[in-house]
Amino acid sequence: MLRDAPWPRRQAWRAASGAVGAWAAAAFGADDKPEVVTAPIRAFYDSLLSVMRRARELGVHGRYDALAPAIHATFDLAAMTRISVGPPWNSIAADQQAALIDAFTRMTIATYANRFDGYGGERFEVDPAVETRNTGSIVHTRIIPSSGVPVPLNYLMRKSGATWKVVDFSLGGSIS
Repeated sequence: MLRDAPWPRRQAWRAASGAVGAWAAAAFGADDKPEVVTAPIRAFYDSLLSVMRRARELGVHGRYDALAPAIHATFDLAAMTRISVGPPWNSIAADQQAALIDAFTRMTIATYANRFDGYGGERFEVDPAVETRNTGSIVHTRIIPSSGVPVPLNYLMRKSGATWKVVDFSLGGSIS
């Protein structure tokens, strides 16, 4: 009977789509206010700017130590490692998974400590609006160097317990 009745079929599809959408919204915390989703990025940028301003006095090891707590609080490094490895992750022994997460974490912190090695008037802007997707929420930001040419840096956030954490990011809108 459904085959011959286009309106009931459309209504059934809408209902099913709505149910899936409601589940996804609940699963990814779409009910959270945008300022809750963007808060970890704002806090991370505050820490990053503080380290950049003291970069010379801290040196690379000091920057590493200063950034480590902020990076752990902001990024879901275990999820990022799993995403980076891809489908083979499930076939890797637990001790090797732990070693990969540790190596990925150290590499991430070291990369930030190495690249953010000074302050030249840069600033960070966080768009107060958040883009909700099926896979989480996108926080759009920009790094504004002293030259004034902004560089987009967008973060895919997912709820991890009661907090939002980064699981992926893209630089310039395309490089993940």
